[in-house]
Amino acid sequence: GHPSVSEAAAIGVPDSLTGEAIVCFVVLKPNHPSDAAVLEAEVIRALGKTFRPKEIRFVSDLPKTRSAKIVRRVIRAKYLGAPLGDLASIENPSAIEEVAKEKPER
Repeated sequence: GHPSVSEAAAIGVPDSLTGEAIVCFVVLKPNHPSDAAVLEAEVIRALGKTFRPKEIRFVSDLPKTRSAKIVRRVIRAKYLGAPLGDLASIENPSAIEEVAKEKPER
């Protein structure tokens, strides 16, 4: 819902404190700054503190099928270092590698 966000995907990941935490992957619109704190505040405003993301990662693209659906199962598997499974339906496999890149410091 933020004006600088082109598209985003959220996944649930294991968390020792809460059981499961949210990690967001965000594609920004051209010429918009990457400000995780602003996006985190927007999520809290829209959904509440319970849904505060554990992490927000900025990527240039999200893995999608040929029909442009974001493939969250692949994002989650890559993030967790698990087997990716069948990738035959992925239109842009290069986007998968960006998911696993180390998080830049805020």
